[in-house]
Amino acid sequence: MGVNMTERLGNIYRLGIKELISLRRDPVFVVLILYVFTVAVYVIATGASTNVRNASVAVVDEDRSALSARIRDALLMPYFQRPALISFGQIDAAMDSGRFTFVIDFPPKFQADVLAGRKPAVQVNIDATAIAQAGIGASYIQNVIAQEVRAFVQNDGDLPAVGLVIRARFNPNLDSVWFLAVMQLINNITLLAIVLAGAALIREREHGTIEHLLVMPLLPIEIMLAKVWANGLVIVVAASLSLYFVVQWALEVPIAGSIPLFLAGTVGYLFSVTSLGIFLATLARSMPQFGLLAIPVVLVMNILSGGMTPLDSMPEPMQFIMQFSPSTHFIKFSQAVLSRGASMDVIWTHVVPFLGIGCVFFATALARFRRTITL
Repeated sequence: MGVNMTERLGNIYRLGIKELISLRRDPVFVVLILYVFTVAVYVIATGASTNVRNASVAVVDEDRSALSARIRDALLMPYFQRPALISFGQIDAAMDSGRFTFVIDFPPKFQADVLAGRKPAVQVNIDATAIAQAGIGASYIQNVIAQEVRAFVQNDGDLPAVGLVIRARFNPNLDSVWFLAVMQLINNITLLAIVLAGAALIREREHGTIEHLLVMPLLPIEIMLAKVWANGLVIVVAASLSLYFVVQWALEVPIAGSIPLFLAGTVGYLFSVTSLGIFLATLARSMPQFGLLAIPVVLVMNILSGGMTPLDSMPEPMQFIMQFSPSTHFIKFSQAVLSRGASMDVIWTHVVPFLGIGCVFFATALARFRRTITL
C-alpha cells in the first residue's frame, strides 16, 4: 500500500512538472501572468480612484458676497477643480452636457440671512451618473460650507451641541490605493486560477495528449491533482512577488498582518478555484466555449463577493447565495490578515468555509472529469 501511494504521489509530481513545462512554452499565458500581477495591479490601484479627486464644480453666485466668495475659494485642489462661475440660466445646459459634476447655487441675500440667523438654503446640483464621486463629493461640499459659515459668523452659539470625532482605522487617510491594490490582487488570483486550470485541461484535449495519459496507468484524480498543484504554484509565486514588489514597494501600501499566513490561506483558496476552473473546462468543448463560461463566473465572483461593495448592502437572497462562493470567504480572510493583522484564531472561520467549498468543487469536477474521459 505504501509503495502504491508513493507511486501515485510520484505520478502527480511528474504530471505537475509536465504542466509547468507546457505553461512555460505558452508565451501568451506567460505574458498574461506577468501583466496581471504587475501592470494590472499598479494601473488599477492608481488610476481607478474612489476618492473625490479633480471633480468639476461650478458656482452660481446670486449673492456676490464675501461669504459666498469665501466658500468658493475653499473648494481646493486636488479634491476639486478651480470652480467656474456660471449664471442661473446655464445650470441645466451645463449639467446636461456633463461639463460639471457639482453646481452650487448661492441664493440672493445669502450672507445677510446667515448673519440674521435665518439659515438660508444652498442648492447643490449633482450629476449622479458620476456615482463614485457623487455621494462622497456632496459630503465634502457640505462640510466645506458648514466650516466656512461657522468661521465667518464666529459665534459659538451656532455650533452644534454634539461634536463628532471620527477615527478611521486600518486606512486612516481613506486612501483608495491601499484598498484597490489588495482587492485587485485578490481578483487577479481568482481570474488566473480559473483560467489557467481550465485552459490546461482544454489544451490537453485539443492537442490529443489526454488520450495518451489515459492509456498510462494513471487515475483521473492524479491528472486533476497535478493540474491543481502546478497551476496553483505558479499563481502563489506570482501573487507573492506582486504583493512584495508591486503592492508594498511600488505602491507603498502597508501590510499589517502576516504575508506567510496570507499565502498559506491562498493555497487553500486556489484548491477551490482551480477545481472550479477544471469543472468549467469539462463543460466546454473548446477554448472559446470555456472562455464564455469563465467570464460570467469570474465577474460574479469578483463583483458580488464583498470586495467592491459590502455584502450587507446586497439583497438578503444574494447574500445567502454568495456564501457558497469561495471568493466571499477569501476576501474576508484577506482583509482580516492584510489590513487588520488578524491571526489564525480570528480568521479560521473564513478559512474553513472556502476549504469545504473547495472539497465540493473538487469532488464535482472529478466526477465530471471521469464521465467526460469515458465517453
